[in-house]
Amino acid sequence: MASHRKWSPTGTRIAGIRTPALATAALTSVALLSQTANAAPSADSKPSIEEVEKKVDDLYHQAEAATEKYNATREKTAQQRKRVDSLLDDVAQRTEKLNTAREELGSFAAAQYRTGASAPDTATLLLADNPQDYFDQTQLMDRLTSRQKVAVDDYITEQAATTKKRAEASQSLQTLTTTQSALKTSKADVQRKLAAARDLLSKLTAEEKARLAAIEKKKREAADRKAAELAQQQAAAEKKAQEAAAQQQTGSGTSGTTGSAGTSGSSATDSSYTAKAHKALAFARTQVGKPYVWGATGPGSYDCSGLTQASWKAAGVDLPRTTWDQVNVGTTVPLSDIKPGDLVFFYDDISHVGLYVGNGMMIHAPKPGAYVREESIFYGGESIIHSVVRPA
Repeated sequence: MASHRKWSPTGTRIAGIRTPALATAALTSVALLSQTANAAPSADSKPSIEEVEKKVDDLYHQAEAATEKYNATREKTAQQRKRVDSLLDDVAQRTEKLNTAREELGSFAAAQYRTGASAPDTATLLLADNPQDYFDQTQLMDRLTSRQKVAVDDYITEQAATTKKRAEASQSLQTLTTTQSALKTSKADVQRKLAAARDLLSKLTAEEKARLAAIEKKKREAADRKAAELAQQQAAAEKKAQEAAAQQQTGSGTSGTTGSAGTSGSSATDSSYTAKAHKALAFARTQVGKPYVWGATGPGSYDCSGLTQASWKAAGVDLPRTTWDQVNVGTTVPLSDIKPGDLVFFYDDISHVGLYVGNGMMIHAPKPGAYVREESIFYGGESIIHSVVRPA
């Protein structure tokens, strides 16, 4: 229930209503905010260079994720197209056999007609939707010779098989059509993201572009420092491991022999991987300078997973097409144990990959508008590194 206690606050009267001083101030603020909201945006509302850079990076990241989706869909489309072609070839062959069986049945009927023998109603048979039902209903099988029975059995079998294959081919065609539609959607998604990034960059002034370049330079310098730190850490760890191995070799007894054998087995495995990695890296180095093109697998251009796939193929190792599948091939190793040839995956959605070359550096196809290059694995900060995989 509302209070009826009277009170006389100080304030001003607006439209016959007495308002407290605090309410007057609030109304004034509301009026000012309303005027500000209705006013034209000021120059200060323009996004900062840092905000533009982050937005562009986000768009390129989204484009890469869309590219991997496009790659997966395109690969699926190719597989489905092969299946459809195979089914259609099978249907064509079975239809030919069905026609041959039908002609043979027709020849039997014609021969019986010429000799005046009691002939089955072959015309009705050949037009029947289900020949087996026709035979069951007319007891025609009892009046056929053994050779005719074989021909009829062949005809019925081929018709059933052909009908089944035609249904499979029809279903596969529908699936292929759906996948092709998804492929088109994925392609359009990539193009939208790239167009948005280009639009943002095109609106920058010369001064803003210079500031953006300065920001990128600082990021590269920081990434290079992180790469150097990783190289130093790995060098220190390797030196420590060598010292431990040397101490073990100076030991005596069975444990020394066992340690030597274990080291020998490990060395053989390392040697095999090193040889393959050397081939993969040699190939990747010859691709430096080629443009990034989304969906490309070489030889003139690459996207990120297309480059790693082609590089390891040169070493005799077949990798899947997409980053999402490549990350599951091989052995996951900690960043501290990374070796040349390993695959470095980035972002939570695993949308980017590079080929490690040593000393904290990798060769990768970075993004649209860029070229295959050697760069620190910390190019986007350590936080975006998802995992390291040894593929062979």
